[in-house]
Amino acid sequence: MTNNFTSISTSSRSLHIQVARTIARRILSGEMPQGSIAPNEMTLCEQFGVSRTALREAIKLLTSKGLLESRPKIGTKVVSRDRWNFLDPQLIEWMDGLSDPAEFCTQFLGLRRAVEPEACALAALHATPEQKAELTVIFQKMEKAAQHFEHDTWTSVDLSFHRLIFNSTNNDFYLPFGNILTTMFATFIKHSSAHGGVCLNEHRLIFEAIIAGDSDGARNASRDHLQSTKHRLPEAV
Repeated sequence: MTNNFTSISTSSRSLHIQVARTIARRILSGEMPQGSIAPNEMTLCEQFGVSRTALREAIKLLTSKGLLESRPKIGTKVVSRDRWNFLDPQLIEWMDGLSDPAEFCTQFLGLRRAVEPEACALAALHATPEQKAELTVIFQKMEKAAQHFEHDTWTSVDLSFHRLIFNSTNNDFYLPFGNILTTMFATFIKHSSAHGGVCLNEHRLIFEAIIAGDSDGARNASRDHLQSTKHRLPEAV
C-alpha cells in the first residue's frame, strides 16, 4: 500500500471533504486494504499539507460512513467492507470511476427491482393531486425528450420522474432512495439509454397506473420496466 497522498492545501473546496474524498477513494479502490492501519496523524497532515483540524474532520466524516474507525493504542483502521455505508449519496459519488460499469449497473438494477415496484404501488395509492399534476408535467417532458433525444435532457427528466415517484409514496423511509438515485442514476442511464433507448412506453404504463390510482398496475409496470432485457447494460470486462 502506498501512502503518498498529494497535497491539496490549495484546493478551493472544503479541505476536510477533499481529504476525506481522497482517503475514501484509496479505501474503495483497495489501495488501503480492509483491516489496514492508516498512517499516523502527523504523517497524514504532512502528506496532505493540511492542519490537524482538517484531518480530524475528514477522519470523523469517513468514520460516519463506516469506512474508518479509531481505537486507542491501535490507530485509525480501515473497516471491513460489510460495514461501509454504500447507500450514502456522497460515498456513491466518491465511487465514480472506481468500479466496473457492468457490475455497478447490475447491482443498481437489483436494488431498484427490490424497492421501486413497491414505491410505484404506494405512489398510486398515496400521491397527492399536486404530485400527480407534477408527474403529468414531467411525463409530458419525457415524451418531448424521447422525440428529440439528447442524453443530458433525457437523464434529467428521467431522474425527476423516478425521484418524484419515491416522494409520492409519502413514506419517509422511501425518500432516501430518491436521493440515492440522484448520484447513481446518471451512470446507469449513460448505458441504459444509449443511442436513444428510453423505454418510453414502459414509463407511460407506470405513469398511467399511478394517475389512475392502480397500485397493482403500477407495481407490475415497474417490474416489467426493470427487467434487465429492457436496458442496455455494459458488458462485463
